[in-house]
Amino acid sequence: MDPMKKGYIRTYLMIPIYLIPLFIVATIVLYVNAGIKSGNVMLIVTICYSAVVTIAYLSEKKKITDEIIEFAAEYGTVQKQLLKNFQLPYAVLDENGRFMWMNESFSRSTQEDPSYKKSIANIFPELSREALEKIESEPVSIRVNHGDHVYDAVLQKMEFKPETEKNNSDFSIMLGGTLFSVMLFDETEYEKLKESFNDQKLISGLIYIDNYDEAIDSLDDDVKKSLIIAIIDRKIAKYFRQADAIIRKTDTDKYFIIFQQKYLKKLEENKFSVLEDVKNTKVGNDQEVTLSIGLGKDARTYSQSAEYARAAIDLALGRGGSQVVVKSRNHVSYYGVRGKEVEKTTRVKARVKAQALREMMETKDSVIVMGHQITDVDALGAAVGVYCAARELGKKCQIVLNTITTSLRPLVDKFTPAEGYPEDMFINSERAIELVNDNTLVMVVDTNRPSYTECPELLERSQSIVVFDHHRQGSERIENPLLSYIEPYASSACEMIAETLQYFSERMQLAPQEADCIYAGILIDTNNFMTKTGVRTFEAAAYLKRSGAEVTRVRKLLREDMATYKARAEVVRHAEVYRGSFAISVCQTDEVESPTIVGAQASNELLNIVGIKASFVITEYKGKIYVSARSIDEIDVQLIMERLGGGGHLNVAGAQLSGATVDEVKRKIKDILDAMIEEGEIRE
Repeated sequence: MDPMKKGYIRTYLMIPIYLIPLFIVATIVLYVNAGIKSGNVMLIVTICYSAVVTIAYLSEKKKITDEIIEFAAEYGTVQKQLLKNFQLPYAVLDENGRFMWMNESFSRSTQEDPSYKKSIANIFPELSREALEKIESEPVSIRVNHGDHVYDAVLQKMEFKPETEKNNSDFSIMLGGTLFSVMLFDETEYEKLKESFNDQKLISGLIYIDNYDEAIDSLDDDVKKSLIIAIIDRKIAKYFRQADAIIRKTDTDKYFIIFQQKYLKKLEENKFSVLEDVKNTKVGNDQEVTLSIGLGKDARTYSQSAEYARAAIDLALGRGGSQVVVKSRNHVSYYGVRGKEVEKTTRVKARVKAQALREMMETKDSVIVMGHQITDVDALGAAVGVYCAARELGKKCQIVLNTITTSLRPLVDKFTPAEGYPEDMFINSERAIELVNDNTLVMVVDTNRPSYTECPELLERSQSIVVFDHHRQGSERIENPLLSYIEPYASSACEMIAETLQYFSERMQLAPQEADCIYAGILIDTNNFMTKTGVRTFEAAAYLKRSGAEVTRVRKLLREDMATYKARAEVVRHAEVYRGSFAISVCQTDEVESPTIVGAQASNELLNIVGIKASFVITEYKGKIYVSARSIDEIDVQLIMERLGGGGHLNVAGAQLSGATVDEVKRKIKDILDAMIEEGEIRE
């Protein structure tokens, strides 16, 4: 009870006693002013009044107190009875989460006896002691499950401070501690309706045959050509029949599908086996037929679902094809990607992109080109190739290069004013930001992630952006470029640029040092033509050789110092072999200028060890953790790096992490490997 209210009751009871002094004062006044006779009368009245009031107070005090207590008890009983019969499940917990009391509705909902005194966490694991400790003065709602029911548990914290009414022990209270009230709102029907609503949403999808032309051209018999098309059509129709899907063929190599979202989980569980089924189609064709599928889910409208599907198929193709991409508003999921990218030998796309790049350069006054942070030889070579293209059109071109590492120094030193190159051919990020304007074309090479670029702010300041990259696309990408040429089949950005230069101008001439630089980029990214090397890679190298590239000269430019060689050897020497197939090591950064490059080289070296299927080298450099991942053909390291926040290719990938230590990253890599092996994504 409120202490102030107890004071009011006590004051009310004491009023007759408080009047006794007034009677005494009145008696004295009468003695003085009215005489002894009147004073005596008043004295008798005062004595009688005082006696009656005192006797009444002392005799009736306990009765009044008992009646108040009885009323409070009856009132509390009524409240308790109301809560007990309340249809809403209600319970009271102590500060440790143990039940103090529950009403009958709560007992029925939890199927526990009302005398149950154990922790509520035994019934609802979500309501642990840690969860209760986080509750402040405001009510908190937590979604909990029990049996087949889903509840919205509303918890209210109640704190009682010890209070004692010292003036009247009969009205004293002794309460203290913390209690929690719990109310349960049954959300089961709502959740069922919500699930039913989501299940009935329509998913739009696009299916593309990645290498239709190449697969058909490999057949010299028209009957076989018709047969393989019919088999692919039948396999696609049969697979999506389990989803009760509507399938329409929109082109010779394209399909449009619609099905309800409730079937998506079943397709995800079998990892979209149609990819492997179609890939195994053989009627005399030399090349495997691969599919790319883009699905849009959780859209508010049908048109939005179609937009998601379009974005998903673009992402699937940009990542090399032969995979399924499921895109929702805030999430992207990938399935497939177990095989090597199928090489495309046609150059039609390269020719179209070259002409588009030329047209864009012609409309601008200048070009600024940049690669990724800590620029490597491939990014530098590609940037030099762009410089040559801009020079052909008479446009000023500058390359953003914040750090010149030891591996880049011999190449950069070839582009000096003495050799006919401008002094400001290479600029830093600050200078690039000052120079960029509406008439500047910003070109990004060797990366398609804005956060990885040498100067991300340039992308925010320019509306004219071109992207040339050979890495698979991830969820993070440069938004709204005027031209995007993402070719995961290419071995390197330098290969793509070399192809582009051949179609850029018939009069294109490269100086020997320019051809050397582009050739060096191909050499590094292919690990001396041993990784991701296709027909077009050798054709690009042949073009550069004709343009003046000299293999011996390039080899001398790429030589390394003794400290770098020793550092790489130390990485290999201290490598840990995890689960018998994965080499994990750390690159020390004390004695080398370009530790990330050493880490990448060491990753390649580790693959030369018998039994190693994939290698991971972790490097801490300038406040970030860099991971270089490599494999030969059995493990898709891109999927592993994507779970770490990075990306790349089937057998060449990497990641950059902030706010983590080397040991934490090593542990994460092991956890990812364990999880993927358990899920069947990696076969030991």
